[in-house]
Amino acid sequence: MSSTDNSIESGPLYRFLLKVERAGNALPQPALMFLLLTVLVVLLSAVISGLGVEAVHPVKKETITAVNLMSVTGLHMVLTDMLKNFTGFAPLGTVLVAMLGFSLTEKSGLLGALLRLLVIKSPRQLLVPAVLLAGIMSHTAGDIGYVLLIPLSAMAFHSAGLNPLAGLAICFAGVSGGFAANFMLSVADPVLSGLSQEAARIIDPAYTVTPVVNWYFMSVSSILIIAIGTLVAKKITLPFLGEYKGAAERTAPEPLNAYERKGLLWAGVVFAIFVLLVLWGTVPETGFLRNPANGSLLDSPFLKGIIPMVFFLAAFTGVAYGFAAKTFKSQSDVTNAMQDAMVTMAPYLVMVFFAAQFISLFNSSNVGLILAVKGSELLKDMNLSAIPLMIGFIILTCVVDLFLGSASAKWALMAPVFVPMFMLLGIAPELTQASYRVADSVVNIISPLMPYFPLILAFANKYDPKARLGTLIALMLPYSIAFTIFWSLLLFAWIWLGLPLGPGANLLYVMPGQ
Repeated sequence: MSSTDNSIESGPLYRFLLKVERAGNALPQPALMFLLLTVLVVLLSAVISGLGVEAVHPVKKETITAVNLMSVTGLHMVLTDMLKNFTGFAPLGTVLVAMLGFSLTEKSGLLGALLRLLVIKSPRQLLVPAVLLAGIMSHTAGDIGYVLLIPLSAMAFHSAGLNPLAGLAICFAGVSGGFAANFMLSVADPVLSGLSQEAARIIDPAYTVTPVVNWYFMSVSSILIIAIGTLVAKKITLPFLGEYKGAAERTAPEPLNAYERKGLLWAGVVFAIFVLLVLWGTVPETGFLRNPANGSLLDSPFLKGIIPMVFFLAAFTGVAYGFAAKTFKSQSDVTNAMQDAMVTMAPYLVMVFFAAQFISLFNSSNVGLILAVKGSELLKDMNLSAIPLMIGFIILTCVVDLFLGSASAKWALMAPVFVPMFMLLGIAPELTQASYRVADSVVNIISPLMPYFPLILAFANKYDPKARLGTLIALMLPYSIAFTIFWSLLLFAWIWLGLPLGPGANLLYVMPGQ
């Protein structure tokens, strides 16, 4: 493997990624970046207002002019709206509520036990797809996949007589390369849908984007990621690495103890009861979770309250597991777990404060709407259909992903421009968001600026002390390329077939009154 590593680390790709790393490191932290962007919006509003740039509102047919934020009116807007911008930021409440529930599944050990069970119990011939599945499911509750599952997978591969670096690479591909794919909702869903909704309301103030709008597509994407990841692993990764001849001692992952098995049993009972109650409330036409006026499921308390439903499911199963497995011994353990989750959200809250100000001022100044109208007119003249537009958008997002790792920070930056722009071209926000999620995922595993990249390299060094940045990139590049090609093709096929991306989520957007 050393000769290949040397060629990688002296090749153009490695030198390019080093330049990307240096350029990305020069960028400010996300919170500071949004502060600087807010200042830029203020200056830009003054320039556009001074130049008299105008656009015609696509619905109201009124002339849109920029609001100069460097005026007394702009100052009043900043002072009076700052608190409202933060507390009314669409993703904030949903993310915090979801995290309170998911914290109990993580802190109780439920999620970790499920992932361990999946990896440990998988037969050798099914270890690759099992690790990919576990990786995909791990980001339901945040970043446990990076911290727990990746080293566990390396250990499981080593124990099974396979190269542990293969287990590490395959799991990394599932956790990070397949970040957007999932069979269940994750914390990312309310974050991104809230930002999409804020952006969509630049054009349509009544537009709603729920956390489940990409669920159908992301569920099918999970199957694709497992299939393509398994193919790449068996055809490229395992033959490339060959037999492990390193000095690391072979150890098997610890099996579940009696308390953990009891915890899983009780969590399973609670899960089954919860699912039965949901079916009781949604399957019958008169179900108590349907819309009481017309019996609809699409416009129902169930879908509108999907985040509270996720909270209750995660909280009830987590608490049941915790007390049965003795990881929770008192009610204070439960509240402490939820408090710890809020501590980990501190960087997110700081970023959200500045991102909320940026998005609000971007919208209030009319700069976002003017850019959307002008950009859509330019693209309309090019007469491009949805698929070519999404190809260009995916490529742009992949480039941005090399420099800015945070999915929510990137979308907070890109959504206010591209969501309304594509809406004016007849493309629904749900499709723009799905395209973004595909592109955001596939570059993570080769981007040196991905926050967990150094941690993954540290895990690799346990088995190969000579492993460096080029080693990891060489392992992950086949997954990145394969995922980009086949996931994009799945999206284009989805568009061509006209399939809904999720419950009530269409591909196309029709302007009101048309």
